[in-house]
Amino acid sequence: MQKRGKICVIGLGYIGLPTATMFAVNGFEVVGVDVQEKVVDIINNGGIHIEEPGLAEMVQGAVMEQNLKASTTPEEADTFIIAVPTPLTEVKGADLSYVEAAARNILPYLKKGDLVIVESTISPRTTTDVVAPILNKGNLELGEELYLAHCPERVLPGKIINELTNNNRIIGGINEKSALKARKLYSSFVQGEMYLTDATTAEMVKLMENTYRDVNIALANELALIAEEIEIDVWEAVELANKHPRVNVHLPGPGVGGHCLAVDPWFIVESSPELAKLITLSRNINDSMPEYVVEKVKSLTRNIEEPKIAICGITYKGNVDDLRESPILDVIDNLFKDGFKLSIHDPHVEDSIYNLVDLESALAEADLILLGADHNEFKDIDPELAAELMNTKKVFDTKNIIDHDLWQEKGFKTYKIGDFSNNDWQKKYGINEFNLQDESGVAEA
Repeated sequence: MQKRGKICVIGLGYIGLPTATMFAVNGFEVVGVDVQEKVVDIINNGGIHIEEPGLAEMVQGAVMEQNLKASTTPEEADTFIIAVPTPLTEVKGADLSYVEAAARNILPYLKKGDLVIVESTISPRTTTDVVAPILNKGNLELGEELYLAHCPERVLPGKIINELTNNNRIIGGINEKSALKARKLYSSFVQGEMYLTDATTAEMVKLMENTYRDVNIALANELALIAEEIEIDVWEAVELANKHPRVNVHLPGPGVGGHCLAVDPWFIVESSPELAKLITLSRNINDSMPEYVVEKVKSLTRNIEEPKIAICGITYKGNVDDLRESPILDVIDNLFKDGFKLSIHDPHVEDSIYNLVDLESALAEADLILLGADHNEFKDIDPELAAELMNTKKVFDTKNIIDHDLWQEKGFKTYKIGDFSNNDWQKKYGINEFNLQDESGVAEA
């Protein structure tokens, strides 16, 4: 079958590899570029180095059909997609060095009519003020002979394959010709709506989306701390508040992780530090939650000599292997510094840094389970098994994923973020049964 064109994808991480694969299975010849030879070898052997449902089969098929290959150097192509990381600097700014290097590295391979797309999440005006000047060092006129667009990824790890196809897409060109050319490329597989705009607006849209969620989570975390102070369960309060048709309060947690939510808001702050007051405050609230978790662990084990903490889950979200910006890693580091004995288990991570062990080894002689990620496996931990293995029956569930009533029936004391009283409000108020609504929908006294 004749190929639909050739694409060179720079960066084969959590976004680059699925994107390269999606184009490959839709008839394009794709070469993916990564600086890590180990990653290149794994992909060329039909394997993957990240965990993402459905991706392994697609990569294997694309490699077998010779539509996808990996390399450490770029090649000539019709389209170049930059999907490299943009980590935070020490001063909470965007480290654009990988994007700049990618743009410089493709310069020798560009020809008239080519399209360059930046998918990496970048701070406002990066496409026009950073990438464009680099590409202008060639002999091609931008916007007329060489086209440039920013098309940010908007996918959720664990659902990337589905969302690449079905999510709406923002196409931001440096001019209309660039935007139209990019839209035509993505229309090869995108079934969602595609909206054309300029590159800087597209950059800001991606940052706004994640900042909205980060600010909402900061509100939830602040409300959780207040709930403990005024002695209510914030999880019940959020559920009830969200029954209002115009309210959508997010859920509290041990902090915010992942490369997007924990990073993107800082890019806006960097652009307008004096104006981004609410964004800065929200980031600081969410960044403070690991410290709250550490203090909670200390308070729950203060009467235990040399307590052992079983940490279950170290990824930033459930059912993925992604450790980027995971708040639980900050919790681990601080507990280590404070001299706690830790045993760490995560069924989704292959990582020797934290000396991961199996579940039973983690629970053996532990005094507290700290549930740090909402993996499906943790929802089904047998409390009877845990009780047999542990020294002290305590669980601090930072994600509110277990059946707290069941664990309490097995003799455990369970704790949540934003829950004041070990779930014993019935005892506090002397109520044996409490039904929020009767069958008529009228709240009971």
